[in-house]
Amino acid sequence: MDDDSARGSARDRSAVARGAARPTFDDWTAVPERARAASGTVYLVGAGPGDPDLLTVRAHRLLETADVVFHDALTRETLVDRIPRSVDAVDVRKRAERRTPQSEINALLVERASDGDAVVRLKGDDRFVFGRGGEEAKHLAERGVAFEVVPGVSSVIAAPGLAGIPLTHRGISSRFTVITGHETPEKDGRSLDWAAIADEIAGGATLVVLTGDPNHSGHQFLGKVERAVEAPVTVVPGISSLQMAASRARTPMEDAAVVTLHRSGDLGPALDHLADAAGDRHLLVLPRPFDWMPGDVAELLVDSGADPALDALVLERLTHPDERVTRTSLGDLRESAGGSDRGSTPYSDLSVLVERAGGE
Repeated sequence: MDDDSARGSARDRSAVARGAARPTFDDWTAVPERARAASGTVYLVGAGPGDPDLLTVRAHRLLETADVVFHDALTRETLVDRIPRSVDAVDVRKRAERRTPQSEINALLVERASDGDAVVRLKGDDRFVFGRGGEEAKHLAERGVAFEVVPGVSSVIAAPGLAGIPLTHRGISSRFTVITGHETPEKDGRSLDWAAIADEIAGGATLVVLTGDPNHSGHQFLGKVERAVEAPVTVVPGISSLQMAASRARTPMEDAAVVTLHRSGDLGPALDHLADAAGDRHLLVLPRPFDWMPGDVAELLVDSGADPALDALVLERLTHPDERVTRTSLGDLRESAGGSDRGSTPYSDLSVLVERAGGE
């Protein structure tokens, strides 16, 4: 093959690798031979492990140029500042206090692409690692909707790496296995084969269990893993600040209302959500420096009917050497309300408030 042919082949391969908006699974080859119904494109974007600095360049560019971004609560927390105000940002993780069914999300993607929009479906981690990206891609392909998969930095590698745990190490482990700690109850067939997994570990493999919630699913799963593999086990909390706070406070995220105030512009809907949940549910709140700090949030909750005696935890500078946890009550925390700058609040601008319903 001459140099020009080689370069041409490389360009062709590169075009496919960039995601030439077509199905890649063998069972998608039955897509009807017809003109594509959609003039827009759906981008299935992996947001990485939680740190905005680990967002890929491609993902960042798509967030800036999209017409609409369908995201979940955790990507909203970490990436809201990366989405321009001109972009329609839609939180599909929860609507009216219920999770949006996957079927509805699929329909929304097709609907907006059919309108000619550039659609970003944004989820944490990598879309094809327990991220339901395959389901969405298959749905789009079957309906003739153009799509592109944008890989994300997977927490399979990032979380152990940031915790100082090598997945492979010369003389110790030459391979690793990844499983989910949160299997769907609708799944057909057998669950995880722990005997086979134990054999893998005994043979020198490292086991990575992805759970999504280190305080609930992770710790609940921990004993099962330890009994099966008879090897050291480490739980690495989620990388986002709210996930870390949930783990430190031992408050399951799935049982809590998650509210993010750390954004620019109108906070009306978020504050209404806070007021509605006051005292009835655990709350994980990301404050906004410096007008909505932990004391201001506590004041709003008490004024909205929450018991001043409810437990409140303020977790500051998580993972930093000077990390600090303050355990108090909503009533006492309210005394620090009213600040407007760094010098008028006792708490760091890198803080998370956890309010535990029922004094638990």
